[in-house]
Order: sequence, then structure tokens, then C-alpha cells
Amino acid sequence: MKNRLYYPVVIFLFLFRISSAQVFTDSNLPIVLINTNGAEIPDDPRIIASMKIIFRGDGLRNYVTDVSTPAYLNYDGQINIELRGSSSQALDKKQYGFSTKKSDGITSNNVSLLGLPPDNDWILQSNVFDPSMIRNYLSYNLSRRIGQYASRTVFCEVMINGHYMGLYLLLEKIKPATNRVNILEIGPNDNSYPDISGGYITKSDKTTGGDPVAWTMSSYQWTNDIQFIHHTPDPQSVTPAQNNYIESEFLKLARTTEINNQSVETGYPSIIDVPTFIDYMLLTELSSNADGYSLSTFYHKDRNGKVRAGPLWDFDLTYGNDLFLWGYDRSKTDVWQFSDGGNDGPRYWKDLFDNAKFKCYLSKRWNELTKPGKPFNYQSLVSDIDQVTAHIGEAVVRENTRWGTVGNHAAQIAGMKTFLQQRINWITNNIGSHSSCDHPEIPPLVITRINYAPDTSAMFPVSNDLEFIEITNTGNEAVNLTGIYFGGTGFVYNFRLNNIADPGQTIILAGNSEVFMAKYGFYPSGQFTRSLSNTGEDLILSDGFGNEIDRVQYSDLPPWPDVKANGLYLELVNPLSDNNIASSWRAASSLLVSVNDIEDFNSLRLYPSPVNDLLTIENETIMLYVELYDIMGTKLQTLRINSECCNLDMSSYPRGLYLVRVVTPGGSIVRKIIRN
Repeated sequence: MKNRLYYPVVIFLFLFRISSAQVFTDSNLPIVLINTNGAEIPDDPRIIASMKIIFRGDGLRNYVTDVSTPAYLNYDGQINIELRGSSSQALDKKQYGFSTKKSDGITSNNVSLLGLPPDNDWILQSNVFDPSMIRNYLSYNLSRRIGQYASRTVFCEVMINGHYMGLYLLLEKIKPATNRVNILEIGPNDNSYPDISGGYITKSDKTTGGDPVAWTMSSYQWTNDIQFIHHTPDPQSVTPAQNNYIESEFLKLARTTEINNQSVETGYPSIIDVPTFIDYMLLTELSSNADGYSLSTFYHKDRNGKVRAGPLWDFDLTYGNDLFLWGYDRSKTDVWQFSDGGNDGPRYWKDLFDNAKFKCYLSKRWNELTKPGKPFNYQSLVSDIDQVTAHIGEAVVRENTRWGTVGNHAAQIAGMKTFLQQRINWITNNIGSHSSCDHPEIPPLVITRINYAPDTSAMFPVSNDLEFIEITNTGNEAVNLTGIYFGGTGFVYNFRLNNIADPGQTIILAGNSEVFMAKYGFYPSGQFTRSLSNTGEDLILSDGFGNEIDRVQYSDLPPWPDVKANGLYLELVNPLSDNNIASSWRAASSLLVSVNDIEDFNSLRLYPSPVNDLLTIENETIMLYVELYDIMGTKLQTLRINSECCNLDMSSYPRGLYLVRVVTPGGSIVRKIIRN
């Protein structure tokens, strides 16, 4: 979804007075109206309320008088709502968490608010500590632009019980969901491997709402222990085994970074998704986040996946801003926030920075992102700032009239720009060289088949169980697959230690190994976690440090071939072509063949050839069954034999070329045969 620069307004009355001299009647932003029937919104528990969102559409003006016009209501229904935040609750302008509910006020109602993907958990963020009002918006937007999920945001103006509450950000709550943190949500019975391995969302933060601290880790400030808190599963429902498992992953990270272990087999790359830690560090340092690494710092881990840093949260004390009212001034242009003597995070952040290889890739990524036209380039950032500042300009005036906290907004924005220019220059001059990692050795592995929407049958009723991906070693030398994995979320697989792909060998990963064996007659090389998207996704095959080996962003839409019927799947026409281009693929149904067990077929004989009626098939080892296919891959017959010899009757078939598939306990092979 494209980032939106319009913002809804929620309203319940026809006219809302902001001050004795000003009346709120309309806005270029969406308008949000919340009615609690006069009840105060508490910190806990949530209370039932009604909400309307007035939004006429992109680029159109919204009016309070549209409150009773269904065509202009983006949402009109029930919610439950509570106060959010910790320090922010001490101030008059509050922020809120709410869930959209059906008419009974109890059942969750997954809806799309203002173009955001459907869900039921939302936040109205007050930006109360940020006089620019745009720091969170800018940071979350930057994260998504560089490929890391962060909550999508929409600016809006909010009214509660007829009182104008100011300018807010409507945004997604951090939670496991396909369109949010795309991990498999762990359940209370997932207490043994592999189920216990995920998914988790964990954060280092101060406690709010009575959430217990799961464990603590030391920083390089001896007086500052970092508190870790479970986000998913819920702190009250996490089991002791789950707590111990996820804590052990962070302890392993701390141990490996402390001793500078960068091995893809046993070091920190075997535990963390390195590119996510690099991107999180760069976003935190670009913004000079005063709370970075220690507070509001999230991590997530999918089942059988690596620990990933993110998503971003609470980036308001950034770009030179801090809690000046309370005597803090920590967001500087010339410090590393992971070791500035403030909210230093766990030791592994500094240890990662001090690791030569990690720092090299950090520098490489920084220099890529700051090039002209890239997201971290100063001119790109100025353009983003100017665009959003112009969009919220009139609402900022009303915000300042209501709360008096914005002040000279133009000066605030100018200060941010100056800060960014100085900050970018300082990081560029202090981040070090990236020459030693500029040209990593990339193995010639290519994704050559994708079966993402398999047909079902009475024998194989579950489509996801039939999914598979094929990877081919297109080079002339064997490739050690240790450390190679699929990055991102949604589709998870890490190759086992010392798996070898010989020259020309194909490696098949399946959704269900047993089902794959039952259908194709041989076991795949591995079983992946979760499933492939039926509409398309970004498959990224990477080495242990995140260097991209191969990438395919397939789709079920034209010009990609249609493979959602007749047993078809995507097949790369030429393994040496660009497989991220739709025209390089075709819809195929050709037979899958195991290439790892050719010794089982050294003595295989099919005769006579050409054949008239009976084809004799002999092999030194037992054959379980034989299948006959036409040249298009359509199965014609199956002969179950459990013997070293059999005869296949081909007398009823017309002349032409056929495929014979022989299956043994060790694998299968396909041979061509001519019928006279």
C-alpha cells in the first residue's frame, strides 16, 4: 500500500469550539469523532464508545456537518477504548488504544480504517512530546521504505465528547498479523521444539500496566539493567518453557557478540537476522533516538526463524528533540546512541558495532541508503519533511491553539533539517570503511520452481501441504548451504549445517515432507515453516550476513503465469535468466525427479526401445511402483509391484514419446520411452 498523506477527522457534533474565538468546522484531514456518553476514558479497563470517521476521499475536504452522511463516513460503529502510554499520561493531551467492535460491543470487527489493512486493534498517538508532530510519522515511513515493517500511519483530527483534542496519528498496533508483524502467533500448548521456537514479539522497555519483567540484561552502564517484557505471547499467558526459550536466544546473542563470534554456524549470524539489526541501528542512529536500544525497543522471531530487530516504536525523542521540560537533552548529532552514557541498551548492540564484519556491513548499508534519491539522502528527507509538513499545516495551528505545545512550527521543522544535515555528515565521517565487504562471494543458487497454490484431491486435501520451492546450483562447484536462509517473514527456512548442493543439483523444500514423499515418491531436502502466499510474496534467499543470493517477488496477477489450476506451478524457463521477471517463468506440470539417489538406478533397464506392446523394466533394487506419463506430464497409469522386475502394457496407447517414472525406497527417476 502506498503511504498516504491525507488524514481523517473523527466527529460527533456539528460545530466544535476550540477556543472562544475559533470554531472547528472542517479540515483537509480525516475527522474522528468518539462518544463515550460523557464517561472518562480510563487507563484500564477499556470502556465502550461509538466512533465515526469522516473522510470524503483523497484530496477532498472533510466537514463536521458530514457526520450524518453515510457516504462520507469511513467508519461508523462501536469501539472499546483506554488510555495508552506511560510518561505521556502525566500530560493533558492523552493518547488512546482502541479496538473496533461489532454492534454487540464485544465481537472484534476487522475493518480497514482510512485505507490501512483490515484489523481491529488501533492507536491514536498524541505526539505530545514532539512539537514538530512528524517525528514518528517520518521514522515509521523511513523504516517501511527501506524494507522493514513499521506501523502504517494516517494523520487525523480528533474530537471526544464534543471537545476538540487536536492532531493525532492513527496507526496500527504492533501485533502478529499477516499485514503487521508477519509471524505465527505462538499458543499456550507450544512448549516443545519446533513449536516453542516461535513466534514471539519481545521488547525492552519500562513496565506499564503491571506487566511483569521477564528477564533483565546488563548494559555497559553498570547501574542500568535492561528490562525485557513479553508482548506476544501475553505476559500473563507465557509458559515457563516459552519464557526460558526466548530468553536463551538473547543470552546466546550476548555470549556470541561478547567473544566476537561471527561464525555463520555458531556465532551471532546463526541467531539473528543480521540485516534487520543493521537497519534498526541505522534508523536509531540517523534519528539519534534518546530512548533507542533500551526503551520501546521491539524484537520478533518467527517459528524456526531468527531473531529480528523491530518494528520501530516511540521515535518522538529524536532528531534533536528530548524531554527538555524535565531537564533532558540527549538527542545529539555527534554521539552513538548505543553508548552515549544515556539509555544504553544491552551490551550486544555495542558489541555488534565493535565487530569488524558487522560494522563493515553497517557502513555499506549506510552508504547505500544515503546515495542521491535513496531514503536517507538529505535531499530525500527534506522532500519528505516538506510534503508532510504542508499537509498538516492548518491542523498544526489548531493543535497549538488547543494545547500551546507546538510553538513556532516553521522553526521546529527548520531545526530538524539542520539536525539531519549535521547528523548525516557526522555518521558518514565516523561509521568507517566498507571496502572489505563490498564484494562478497555469492553462491550460484537460483530459485527455479515455485508451487504456491497446489490443487487438492481426495488423497491430498490440504493445499499448503503440497507446496514446494526448488533451488538449483547453477555453478560448477559444490556449495555449502550452512548459514543460508530465507530472509523476511511469512516464509521461513534455515538450511541445516553442512548441507551440500553439488553442481547442477536441485534442492526441494516442501510444506510437508511426508505428503511430498507420498505424492512424488522421494523426500524433499527440507520442510519449511508456514506457507507460501497464494497472492504473491517476496522470496529472498540470503547468506548468513544477509547478502542477497537470489530474489523472486512472484505474483498471481498478470503478467505472471496463471498456475492456480490443473496442477500447475511456476517453472523458470532458463536457470540463467533473471528470475524476478515474470516473462522468465512458465506454468508447468512436468515431473519432479530426485537427483540425490542415482546410485539406486545404475542397473535400471527399460526394453525394448522403441516398444510395441510390453515394456520390461528391471532393476537390481526393489521398485515400489512404476508410473506412465504422456509427454505433457499427464499420468496415464500406475503399476504397484514391490519387485525388481515388471512388465508395463503400452498396447493401448498411440505412437509417440512417453515418460516412465520408477520409484524405489530411496528415490525416483524418470526415463523417456518411444511407443511404435
